[in-house]
Amino acid sequence: MTRISLNPPRTLLFRAVEWYSKRTYGGKVLAPVLAAGHNGRVLRATLRFELAVSRWNTLDPRLKALAEMASAAAIGCGWCMDFGHWESTRRGVDARKLRDLPVWRDSDAYSALERDVLAYAEAMTATPPTVDDALARRLRTALGEPAFVELTAMVAVENMRSRVNAALGLTSQGFKDHCELRPE
Repeated sequence: MTRISLNPPRTLLFRAVEWYSKRTYGGKVLAPVLAAGHNGRVLRATLRFELAVSRWNTLDPRLKALAEMASAAAIGCGWCMDFGHWESTRRGVDARKLRDLPVWRDSDAYSALERDVLAYAEAMTATPPTVDDALARRLRTALGEPAFVELTAMVAVENMRSRVNAALGLTSQGFKDHCELRPE
């Protein structure tokens, strides 16, 4: 159950964001937008930040998606897992990899690099972080320093998103269901 009303004041800014969200996300207004709509400054800052993050393009989008999903799963953010599944599908992540995410250590669906990305995301998400030097070195070598920095920043961003959304009690909006309708 949400811990905040999803009926924010209908300011001009909110109406513009609502229009964009409905147009972009299949007629839905994202629950985090509805929650942030209660505070115009938070909504504006979040929009600017997410726009900047969306322009990061050094890291392979499929690796980025796996890292985000692993972080959201470790935190337990149902909304992030739902939206992340939909977004990951759009980024071209194999459906089996998404299904096997909860058991990634035992699945043969992932490459060695993907396993390192998942381990890194989980280690960064732990409190306190448990990243070890060998894992960081392997990722830095495999990805290059610019992509390694982006991976690290993306996991941190997803930690922020997931922790805010989980704390506000945001849950699934049915994005994953739309992915399940498509044949693989």
